Amino acid sequence: MYTELSDLDGEVSREKLMRDLRIVVSDAEELLRATANQAGENVAAARERIQENLDTAKEHLVAAQQHIALKTREAARATDEYVHENPWKAVGIAAGFGLIVGMLISRGR
Repeated sequence: MYTELSDLDGEVSREKLMRDLRIVVSDAEELLRATANQAGENVAAARERIQENLDTAKEHLVAAQQHIALKTREAARATDEYVHENPWKAVGIAAGFGLIVGMLISRGR
């Protein structure tokens, strides 16, 4: 169970990384559009290289999104199976978690 929680933390980190990469890709595309009128052989070569790298980054983002979606579905399926196989244990864990959260909340007041 602890392994599953650490995997979940990794998923959250991956999602944040993907959001950050989407922002970088968007900014780079905007930069390419803004420099579209710039002339010169070096500028054209750099723009082409950047566009190729952006296309590759987009492909990797799509693959990462699909991987995260698959892992999320697998985790949901595993959780559902666990709860169905161990309903009282799941209720006990949820109650314990609720008790802890309630104590923490009441402590802060």
